[in-house]
Amino acid sequence: MQSFRSEIENPIVEKDIVELANKIEMFHNGKIDEEKFRSLRLARGVYGQRQEGVQMIRIKLPYGKVASNQLRRISDVSDEYSRGRLHITTRQDIQIHYVDLNRTPELWAELEKDNVTLREACGNVVRNVTASETAGFDVNEPFDIQPYAHAIFEEFLRNPICQEMGRKFKVSFSSTEEDTGLSYMHDIGFIAKEENGVRGFKIMVAGGLGSQPRAAEALYEFLPSDEIIPLMNAILRVFDRHGERKSRAKARMKFLMAKIGLDGFKALVEEQRIAVPYKKVAIDAEAYPQPVIAEVKDIPQVAIKDQAAYENWKKANLIPQKQEGYVAVGIKVLLGDFYTKEARLLADLVDKYAAGEVRLTLRQNIVIPFVKEELLPVVYTELEKLGFVEAGYNKAVDITACPGTDTCNLGIASSTGIAEELERVIKEEYPSYVNNTDLVIKISGCMNACGQHNMANIGFQGMTIRTKDKKVAPALQVLLGGGNLGNGDARFADKVVKIPAKRGPEALRRIFNDYEANANGLPFVEYYIEKGERYFYDFLTDLSEADELPADFFVDWGNKEEYVKAIGVGECAGVVIDLIETLFLESDEKIANAKAAFEEGKWSDAIYFAYTSQINSAKAILLAEKKKTNTQADIVKNFDNEFVGNGQIAIEAGSFSQQVFAINQNEPTKEFATDYIAVAEKFLASVRAFRAASV
Repeated sequence: MQSFRSEIENPIVEKDIVELANKIEMFHNGKIDEEKFRSLRLARGVYGQRQEGVQMIRIKLPYGKVASNQLRRISDVSDEYSRGRLHITTRQDIQIHYVDLNRTPELWAELEKDNVTLREACGNVVRNVTASETAGFDVNEPFDIQPYAHAIFEEFLRNPICQEMGRKFKVSFSSTEEDTGLSYMHDIGFIAKEENGVRGFKIMVAGGLGSQPRAAEALYEFLPSDEIIPLMNAILRVFDRHGERKSRAKARMKFLMAKIGLDGFKALVEEQRIAVPYKKVAIDAEAYPQPVIAEVKDIPQVAIKDQAAYENWKKANLIPQKQEGYVAVGIKVLLGDFYTKEARLLADLVDKYAAGEVRLTLRQNIVIPFVKEELLPVVYTELEKLGFVEAGYNKAVDITACPGTDTCNLGIASSTGIAEELERVIKEEYPSYVNNTDLVIKISGCMNACGQHNMANIGFQGMTIRTKDKKVAPALQVLLGGGNLGNGDARFADKVVKIPAKRGPEALRRIFNDYEANANGLPFVEYYIEKGERYFYDFLTDLSEADELPADFFVDWGNKEEYVKAIGVGECAGVVIDLIETLFLESDEKIANAKAAFEEGKWSDAIYFAYTSQINSAKAILLAEKKKTNTQADIVKNFDNEFVGNGQIAIEAGSFSQQVFAINQNEPTKEFATDYIAVAEKFLASVRAFRAASV
């Protein structure tokens, strides 16, 4: 632990890393329950993987923007603590696998030397803020969304109102009405708009994928940019207060919205407004750093080995920029996996010929912005040396897939194996689709949709299938007809048929052949709607037959051994089994945090820490009595019913509800913070005394 203390300049970051090291030690010594420790490490980007004894580390990279020095730092860390492989996620993060838990604090400290964090990359927190990969240079954008996405990232990192929610919370920014940030599938999505010269956003809320996908609803058609931070603060408070906490399957914000409706949700948001410490927050977009583009005085003369391949690459992989004379270069990264050797050389390349940065994309690719058009031959030649010039960036041949059974505890079938096979089929049998921008194909290894299969034109979900003699084989659910319709509107794919995984390529061939023969130029989504689910079911259904399967059907794609269904404990939600004393200790910590925030003059943070201490304390007593604690609202109501109403625990305010929800009735002033912290301390002492007398 001492080895990294002196190297960390930011005391807040140092405290975070030291705390992780201390908690790891406590866990090894049996002082922290395993499930509670899981919740803590997840919020620090440390995620269990399928293989025992090692962790996956998720590196949080706001809106996928990575400076060259950060890419080198990540590469160094991957070489030192892992196996030199980097994985780009569908949320613009980078993951590295096979990391020793005990080395995670020093790994984190190394990353922070170049301002790279693990904090809140996993767990029940605000996850990475994602955005359109073309932000800042999109030819259609009304303004650059990067300053606003970054402001949201900074405001809610380590913010006490969103540290221990019932489930994860996902945020996106879209540069244009094309909604390339996919707002419709997020808890809150921002679509850039401009009205009467005022910058703002269309606000979409309560979308999500998973086994029950739900399209986000428009909370505001237009909200000025200086109101987005206060709004998100209020929304997070509502989700924290009213979101489900017991049933993992119903704990996302989309289920809360389905339960209370948009009007009910708006009413709850308005109730929180008084507690939000600001009414407007102006975001200084002009202060956001502008790209520093390399000056190349002498352009190297290069010989293009294959002119036809070069021309196809330019056609398929270049992205126009609004800045005259520049283009962005798209790099198709198979399954989002690349290695540190290539990463370092890529960092050198963008320093020398671009703006010293790359963008990680929602389709697990890389974009190099700000490349001068006259530099394209030399950039192509350098990328060719790295194996980064395969045509098909963001095209039909560019398939998105989660890690599936390679490393994920929840994986049911191989995502990566079938993705590689389908890409091979497309390249060899349907070469024209290398330039097709219409078809989007995505694969997930289970129903949780990390590969976003249910928003794709053609999606595959990992499953199993049983033969008549009860043998289990890997299978794929084929989903069709999903798509992004723009401006926050979308269509989720229909489940059409379940087939053995080894028939996945044949299913794709039939879909492609039918589309080519009969669509008459219609986009795939429109063609699917015109024909209907039954039409596709009829020509695919014979592939579902599974009474007797050949021996190779019991070996999944990319594997050599016979398939065995093995599902571990999922960690996406950071599910926690709370122990009574652990909750009391947490309440102590939260009061200490409240006092620390108070000393720094952060009245709102201090108040929220005191609020969560009271909720924790009440939850401890309710759990001890086996009472309902599904939501924070339930905790407050049931504590009053079970302990205050019958006089077992006295509350000066008259009820626990009046005491704890004073947070909603008072502005976050120094005076209220002083009183509220004192109330939280007194309440913890009283419930502890009650517990001691009851045991």
